[in-house]
Amino acid sequence: MEDAVEIIVNDRMQRGYRYRRTAPMGEAFDPAFQPELTPVEMLELGVFCGKYMTDCRDEFPAHWFERAKLAAGRADCTLNHFGVRASVPLRVWVEKGWIHPDDPRGWFQWYCRYYSGRRMLEEDRRQIARWRAFSRHKAQVLKHCEPGNPFCRARQRQALLQWAYDSRVL
Repeated sequence: MEDAVEIIVNDRMQRGYRYRRTAPMGEAFDPAFQPELTPVEMLELGVFCGKYMTDCRDEFPAHWFERAKLAAGRADCTLNHFGVRASVPLRVWVEKGWIHPDDPRGWFQWYCRYYSGRRMLEEDRRQIARWRAFSRHKAQVLKHCEPGNPFCRARQRQALLQWAYDSRVL
């Protein structure tokens, strides 16, 4: 990418946070990171009960939200692709030390920013390792479910979607 683009974030969780997009959008990923879904696909499928990206649309391209399933008010888990809640509250993530200060919303915020071109070497390595470790849930669905049964382990399938694994095809 010839010219890095500086992004200034002002939303409910960050005020005046700045970062640079130094890689082309959707390209130049670490070879160890091969997500099966883009942020756009995840938002269109329905993730995080529709509440994840409701106040930070200005940071990302408008087309990401054209068909996104977002809740108008409170979280609505019927918006999730599998219709179930598959995540724990953010406070649990904070308590476990999974949140990096640059990404106070967690893994998906990191992924959206990484996909958009932000690179932070150490944090990228940490998050990619977490993403790779999450694949164990894919193995569990394959082990315990008949092929083509989308209702088997719906919560695990929804969680996989929220980590950019396409659990619809398992």
